[in-house]
Amino acid sequence: MLPAPGGEGSSKPFCRRWFSGWRCGLEEEMELKRMGIILAVMAAVTGFSAPAWSHKVNVFAYVERGRVHVEGYFPDGKPVGNAAIQVLDSRGRKLLEGRTDAEGLFSFPLPKKDDLTIVIDASMGHRNQFLLKKQDLGD
Repeated sequence: MLPAPGGEGSSKPFCRRWFSGWRCGLEEEMELKRMGIILAVMAAVTGFSAPAWSHKVNVFAYVERGRVHVEGYFPDGKPVGNAAIQVLDSRGRKLLEGRTDAEGLFSFPLPKKDDLTIVIDASMGHRNQFLLKKQDLGD
């Protein structure tokens, strides 16, 4: 076994054994910084992915007998109650608005034969939209 650099009579006053070999003085400081950066990146990646998922809300819409039915729910399946709903036409003009009930449901008469964008906003960043295509509206 080789002696540690920086031992008695060495010009390198302080050394430490790392996985990749001996590091002395400035080399050790650089190794610590590199490990700190790696840990910070790992924490950021795992820390930021959870909030992104928690702000997701799902919305689905379909037409039945001349009425548009909207369902809002969180990824765990719980309904999005009292969420704001906006219905926009293909030009982005607001046609109507309302709120989901306690079961996350909202329905309205078909306002016109056009592509409809249904936007759900459950506050605190929980927002999504659903495009109901003109050809899916029926006759």
